[in-house]
Amino acid sequence: MSKINLEAPFQSFRGKICKHSKIIFAQRGQTQYTSQICNPRTKAYSAEELARQAKFKTALTNASSALADATQKAAYETAFAGQSKYKSLRGYVIAQEYAKLGD
Repeated sequence: MSKINLEAPFQSFRGKICKHSKIIFAQRGQTQYTSQICNPRTKAYSAEELARQAKFKTALTNASSALADATQKAAYETAFAGQSKYKSLRGYVIAQEYAKLGD
């Protein structure tokens, strides 16, 4: 009988990993996250979903350029200090840029 040596990411798995699942690995800082999507999406994205994704991508691009500009960044830092909803400046700027795009 052969022996199986599992790779490090799989040594801590418990439970069933089915054939149709998709295992995702992500690293945030020093922490590695592993998750599993048991029933991945099979249908195509609708036109409304694609439009929403494009809008968010535009907001991300606008936010990155706003944070790169010293004048805009200073204005956003001042506004960010006066609110308590968002935990990070980047998240706040993305939300503001997304709101500027409207519906």
